[in-house]
Amino acid sequence: MSNWESYVRKVVPYTPGEQPKEKDIIKLNTNENPYPPAPGVKEVYRAFETDRLRLYPDPSCGELVEAIAQFYGVKKEEVFVGVGSDDVLAMIFLTFFNSKKPILFPDITYSFYDVWADMLRIPYEVQPLKSDFTIDVTDYEKENGGIIFPNPNAPTGVLLETDKIEQILQKNKDVIVVVDEAYIDFGGKSALPLIQKYDNLLVVQTFSKSRSMAGIRIGYAMGNEKLIRYLSDVKYSFNSYTMNQLTLALGTAAIRDRAYFEETTTKVVQTRERVKKELKELGFSFADSMSNFIFATHESVTAKELFEALKKEHIFVRYFAKERIDNYLRISIGTDEQMDVFLSFLRKYLKKK
Repeated sequence: MSNWESYVRKVVPYTPGEQPKEKDIIKLNTNENPYPPAPGVKEVYRAFETDRLRLYPDPSCGELVEAIAQFYGVKKEEVFVGVGSDDVLAMIFLTFFNSKKPILFPDITYSFYDVWADMLRIPYEVQPLKSDFTIDVTDYEKENGGIIFPNPNAPTGVLLETDKIEQILQKNKDVIVVVDEAYIDFGGKSALPLIQKYDNLLVVQTFSKSRSMAGIRIGYAMGNEKLIRYLSDVKYSFNSYTMNQLTLALGTAAIRDRAYFEETTTKVVQTRERVKKELKELGFSFADSMSNFIFATHESVTAKELFEALKKEHIFVRYFAKERIDNYLRISIGTDEQMDVFLSFLRKYLKKK
């Protein structure tokens, strides 16, 4: 037999949230936005000329990049786009994390980070969150090959204030620091203004959550022009045409509608705050989430039991069978009507206990 398998790059892959096929469900397990995309997205989709699909898309994604730059008040040269923030983050790992020193990220965090590091043979060290799930910024003052963390963190929802982020930046001027802001639009202040002060900072965001476009796959990074050029060089060396014609058109329409974006994110935040109060009354405890989900544990019923009981009722939440968090559920925020059904079931179920 040949020995080809010994040369295979073997990794333990990332496990995405379950995507159930049933239609009569309440889906609170993958942090999707419960509201549809901006009205202009539908209009562009209906008017899209399919003849355009025979042509390659703009490799520079110019119109979308310009729209993102205008929305945030940055230069187009400070914006990089990709197929979802996962694509953008993977390009960042590939481009910037190439020293022999370990990169640093929290022990409880987005579980794709260690997958990319393992796949690309990047050494890494996880830094334990404190008991309240907050980041100890002093853990990031050691020698390292780069730093990445979500803010608010996932799956905890805990926000790190910008002064703490700046403290990390001040201690790490010779490596790239990445702030993954997939959920920033649901609470807190973005680290984006700091890119004008720190040329080693990349801020990554996505259309998947606050812009209701998880199914279309658009992510973006903002940072110093030189960082963006390096990212683009790697992108063009990997795949020149990463974003298709339709995605570019729909994404541009989405980010131009600021009013709808603010309306729907406000709705999610209002629902989240109401659900927090009701969960506390039912015996749940959780860190103060600034995201579009709540990471909660119950005082007397295990997370796994609740997860399975909810699933039987076609209510899907996320359960992680991992050390330190195996008694927590991550509950995405749906519409008020969806959350009412969820809470009603919990009341009845917990009353029997």
